[in-house]
Amino acid sequence: MHHTIFDTPVINVLMHWFSRMALRLTGWRLVGGAPTVPKYVLIAAPHTSNWDFPVALMVCFALRLRVYWMGKDSLFPPLVGGVMRWLGGIPVNRARSGNLVQATVDAYNSNARLIVIVPPEGTRSKVTQWKTGFYYIAQGAGVPIALGYLDFRKKEAGLSRMFQPSGDIAADMVEIQAFYAGITGKNPGKFDGGTAPEK
Repeated sequence: MHHTIFDTPVINVLMHWFSRMALRLTGWRLVGGAPTVPKYVLIAAPHTSNWDFPVALMVCFALRLRVYWMGKDSLFPPLVGGVMRWLGGIPVNRARSGNLVQATVDAYNSNARLIVIVPPEGTRSKVTQWKTGFYYIAQGAGVPIALGYLDFRKKEAGLSRMFQPSGDIAADMVEIQAFYAGITGKNPGKFDGGTAPEK
């Protein structure tokens, strides 16, 4: 995998301590630590505001996670592309790979260590259905799903549980969504835990 902000030595150390201090000063508490398995899909929910990303990024630095995200190659133009890659982005040629799910599975299969963060919800607007790409990525790559969360009411954040897909997506999605049922996003009205999954 290419060099990113998470493994740039000086920046990583500075951001680790800055993130831990910023989370503590703003009242956030980290629950649990970084998973020890070398490869997993990371999801974080609920996603209800623009504040989710900076808080989640600080949690990743605080836990020393080296995370990547997949994006269509149009997000990586010549000048900006290098910065996007440094921020953890992996460009995908949708026309050649067929779809983002398979491209991500291929990335897992060709790397000994890999954490890809995949949003289980597609939008910050009212969520009634979860996208299931993260599930099919984990199942296809044979890796677990780390259930990350941001609870704005309790000011708690962390990766609380590793979930291994069973292949029964309907039952597994019910269990995954049940985990998030008691967690409060910044704008709780925009998250109801989801209903039937949507690919």
